[in-house]
Amino acid sequence: MTRFRPTVVEVDLDAVRHNVRLLGRPHVELLAVVKANGYGHGDAEVARAALEEGATGLGVALVEEGIGLRERGIDAPILVMTEFPPGSEKEALAAGLTPSVYSEAGLAAVAEAASAMGRPVGVHLKLDTGMHRVGVWPPEDAPLIARRIVDSGLLLEALWTHFADSEQDAAGTLEQLQRFLSCRDLLATAGIRPRMSHAANSGATIRLRETHLDLVRPGAALYGLDPGAGIGSAFGLRPALTLRSAVAMTKRLPAGERLSYGGRYALEREATIATIPIGYEDGYPRTSVGAEVLIRSRRYPVAGTITMDQMLVDCGDDQITPGDEVVLIGMQGEEHITIEEVASRAGTIGRDIATGIGERVPREYVG
Repeated sequence: MTRFRPTVVEVDLDAVRHNVRLLGRPHVELLAVVKANGYGHGDAEVARAALEEGATGLGVALVEEGIGLRERGIDAPILVMTEFPPGSEKEALAAGLTPSVYSEAGLAAVAEAASAMGRPVGVHLKLDTGMHRVGVWPPEDAPLIARRIVDSGLLLEALWTHFADSEQDAAGTLEQLQRFLSCRDLLATAGIRPRMSHAANSGATIRLRETHLDLVRPGAALYGLDPGAGIGSAFGLRPALTLRSAVAMTKRLPAGERLSYGGRYALEREATIATIPIGYEDGYPRTSVGAEVLIRSRRYPVAGTITMDQMLVDCGDDQITPGDEVVLIGMQGEEHITIEEVASRAGTIGRDIATGIGERVPREYVG
């Protein structure tokens, strides 16, 4: 579809490749997590870039996400990191998706679908070692579930878990790791040895070498998003996402005028106000108090309440004209507005901003 509005997300696939190289480890596989449409960057495009750079597989949250990648020609291994929803098993296995299992019902449904298809299916058994979201709990029950996997004719391809706070809590993360490894030892004692074990998310991949095991699973870091505590930029990750638009209209307003819904922004002096065609329906957070944008390589404050489709910017006495580029996230000249800065203004995290950028904002790819 022809694009008329200047608002666009630009995704730098060279930045993704750089991050894959940075996160890769010798003799350790890398699974690129591309759930939530590649954290808002575009799952198929990011997947191809990551695979080109050496990733050996992909991770998604939904069966629909995995099937969508298959429909766009992605033939790499795809791990669905939650159990297949009831009724989706045959279609998911037909698409070659790898299931996670962690419940009796989930295991039974996958085993039945695999038997009906008449071919062996490898599964990843997930343990809950402290995140308490999904996974076998208590994790010491893993040998019992693993035995049922093997007895049902499925292949136990991997054992895995997820860390709750690897970005900041090294001690807690290593405690989770030890619980995981103890359970793996219980499986070995029972004569069950999965081909691989994996635990490291973005924070653990960056900070804790002992968590790398056979495979690492970076998500946020793949896109240059900070996993937390500022470790991403210190590690050398490159942000892949730029959000930009252009000035649609300017007007000169006298001191005392109040701007946007609720009149919460009052001009203390005469100023040039620029209208930018992007709003909260596009995913720019309405709660971004004190947010700034870049125009002509200078920072200007957002003026007043962000509306559904537009925002106002206070440009003071500077000469701004319609058509001038506006960068809301990214670089312009020597200035840089990070996604974490925007997130901080809105009281959230960068991943929330990236995944919240709406579908009506087109993605363009460079690199």
